[in-house]
Amino acid sequence: MRRFASILAMLAALNLAGCAGVALTAGGIAGSAGVNHTLSGIVYKTFTAPLKDMRIATLKTLNRMQIKVTADKKAEYGWRIDGTAFERTIEIELERLTPAATRMRVTTNKGSIFKDSATSTEIILQTARRLENTKRRKQNAKQRQKNTTQRPANTKKPRHSHTSGSKS
Repeated sequence: MRRFASILAMLAALNLAGCAGVALTAGGIAGSAGVNHTLSGIVYKTFTAPLKDMRIATLKTLNRMQIKVTADKKAEYGWRIDGTAFERTIEIELERLTPAATRMRVTTNKGSIFKDSATSTEIILQTARRLENTKRRKQNAKQRQKNTTQRPANTKKPRHSHTSGSKS
């Protein structure tokens, strides 16, 4: 029984040591941005945005980064977008979690063996930035429209009255 407990303790310690390394690596790369990495080079993030908005933002991001889109198609889980860049193939999965939440998963392959998680991370960060900018523009437009509709139609600019009768 003691031997079993010792073996179990060693296995637990080995598992925890491995997790710490993974957590430190992922945290150091993009922890503040909320981007998650796996050991296999897959990068993912969940956004509070509908699938339609995510697809549009992703396509605009790829265009801005001059990544050629080779596939843009509906998938069982949501949407699949593939692209190519210098010696790289990019696979993007947009998974609809709820009507207002979408998970983005990006894998960038360099050749048949190596992964390029830096490019995958940049695609996610640029997509997040584009979503924020689009959201801000929509809010500003809505506020301008609200301000316009709240103003009475017969409102004239106030005239300044002169206290003295002479004009200068």
